[in-house]
Amino acid sequence: MNSPARRTRFIDPFQPAEIRRLVKEFGSPLLILDCERVRVQFRKLRKALPGVDLHYALKPMPHAAVVRTVLEEGGFLDLATTGEVQLVQRLGVAADRCIHTHPIKREQDIRNAISFGVRTFVADNPDEVRKFARHAGRVQLLLRVSFRHPGAMCDLSRKFGCDPEDVLPLARLAADLGIGVRGLSFHVGSQAVDSAKHVEALNACAQLMAAARRDRLGALDTLDIGGGFPIDYAQPVQDVSRFCAPLRTALAKLPKRVRVIAEPGRFIVGPSAIGVASVMGRARREGHWWYYLDDGLYGSYSGQIYDHARYPVEPLRNGAQRLPSVLAGPTCDSIDVIAENLMLPELKAGDLIVGRAMGAYTWASASEFNFFPRATVVAVNAQPGDTGSVNPFPL
Repeated sequence: MNSPARRTRFIDPFQPAEIRRLVKEFGSPLLILDCERVRVQFRKLRKALPGVDLHYALKPMPHAAVVRTVLEEGGFLDLATTGEVQLVQRLGVAADRCIHTHPIKREQDIRNAISFGVRTFVADNPDEVRKFARHAGRVQLLLRVSFRHPGAMCDLSRKFGCDPEDVLPLARLAADLGIGVRGLSFHVGSQAVDSAKHVEALNACAQLMAAARRDRLGALDTLDIGGGFPIDYAQPVQDVSRFCAPLRTALAKLPKRVRVIAEPGRFIVGPSAIGVASVMGRARREGHWWYYLDDGLYGSYSGQIYDHARYPVEPLRNGAQRLPSVLAGPTCDSIDVIAENLMLPELKAGDLIVGRAMGAYTWASASEFNFFPRATVVAVNAQPGDTGSVNPFPL
C-alpha cells in the first residue's frame, strides 16, 4: 500500500484545551486515541527496522481506527483469536495481509482463520502441528522457538515456544504430514532494556533455519522476530533506533531470501492514547486527600495488574501547593487504588486526571466490574486527509 500524503495540520488531542473539549462532548471516562501518533510510531519503527514487514498485533488495542491506520501506512496484521479474525473481516481487510500467531488454537479457530483466508500459522509442539494435518496443502507454519528472558517485563517464552533442540524434530513431523514449514518465530518478551536477547534469538534461529533447509524440511524463508520494543512509561527507555541498532547488524547477515517480519503492538499504540478520568468525589483519610475517579484498576488502569505497567498520571488543574495524595478507582473493591503518595494540588469533583501512554493493554483488558462502564474510545485524526477528524469508534 502507498502511504498517504503528509498532513499539513492536525488536532493535538493531548493538549489540555482539546482534552476538556472532548470530555465535554463525549463524557468520561475517555480514552483518546490519536491516529497521527499511531502513524508516527509506525514510521519510527519502520525506519529503525528497514526491510522488516511490520505486522501490528491487535491484542493490546483491537480497535478499528488502529487497524485502518496501520494498513494505510502499508503495514500488516498479526491475529491470534477468532474475535480478531472477525474484526478485520468486518473491516474488509485482505486476508493476505494477516498471519495467525497464537501457538495454541482450538480446531474452530483454525477453521475460522482458514475460512477468512489466512494461510500462515504458528505452532510450537507436536500436538499443535498435527492439528494442521487435515489442512495440509492449504497452510504453512512458523515454528515458534523459546528464548527465556527473565529481564523482560513480560517473559513470553515461558508460556510459548519449543526448545531450540526440538525445532528440527518438529519440522520433520510437519514434513511427514505434508505441512509446509515456512520458517521460525520467536518473542523474547516485552519492555526489555536492550535488544541483546533479540539478537541471540535471531542468530540461533538463523542457524536452525539453515540446518532445516539442508535437511529439506521446508522453505524456511521467513523469520518472525516478534515484538517487545519498549516505550516510555514512568521511566524512560532507549530510543527505538538505538535499541534496534544491534538487530539491524544481525539482520544484515541473514540470507537475502529470508523475509523478516515483526509483531509490534505496544510500541505502535502505547504512546498513541491517553486516559481521561473525572474526580467523582474525595475524602480525607489519615491526613491525605483520597480522590475517587470514574476509571480505575478494573477499567483502563487494568494494565497495572495484567501488564505490570505504571502510567504517568497528572491533573489538568494547576495549583501552587501540592500534597501527597491518593488516586482510587470507582468500584467498591479495596484493591482498586491507582496510585498513592502522588504530589497533587487540591482537587474537587469534576476535575480531570490524565494518564499518559495508555494505548496498550488498558481499554483492551478493562472490565465493567460493579457495572462501571468501560471508557469510551474516541479516535482523533483517524482518516488520511480528514484533518482534525474526531470519531467515537465502537467495536
